[in-house]
Amino acid sequence: MANVRVVAYREAWAGRFGELRDAYAAALGASGLTPIAIEHVGSTAVPGLAAKPVIDVDVVVDAPDVDLAVRALGLIGFEPSGPGGVPGRVAFFTPERFRPSNTYVVTVGSLALRNHLAVRDVLRSDRALRDEYGTVKLRAADTAADIDAYLAAKSEVLERILRRAGLSDGDLAAIAAANRAIAERGALG
Repeated sequence: MANVRVVAYREAWAGRFGELRDAYAAALGASGLTPIAIEHVGSTAVPGLAAKPVIDVDVVVDAPDVDLAVRALGLIGFEPSGPGGVPGRVAFFTPERFRPSNTYVVTVGSLALRNHLAVRDVLRSDRALRDEYGTVKLRAADTAADIDAYLAAKSEVLERILRRAGLSDGDLAAIAAANRAIAERGALG
């Protein structure tokens, strides 16, 4: 079985995001940077949706501010995790005090950001699709042999979510390619 844990929605996730947002905003501000936004993304950002209990955060900046944002987060313990294979995004190793979370610096308008916001916003607005996605995730977590099988089990409904959000075939192909690259790096290291 996969080592993927999916649980029922928890109200506390919104509060934990608020704590992370405030800490990130303070670190960025101390470095002289005001981000465009700090977004709660991923399944924990969708009330009522079953999720892996990990808060996903996108720190949104203009492209020229990426290095400053990365350095600012470094001052509170974040370390870039290397090339992520996702254009317009920098991923990090998460320091203990900010776990469980995944934090990304993303450029405004990037496909990485549009992907995250599309999934969140569609699922917030469509209860039936949200419930279907949650059921698929719970079933996949219970039956998948590994993380790749878990992701594959979600792919059909996730593609429908992204199409509903208006992402193009080209966008979907780029997202699939980035996901394959991430999976290959995970298998290698």
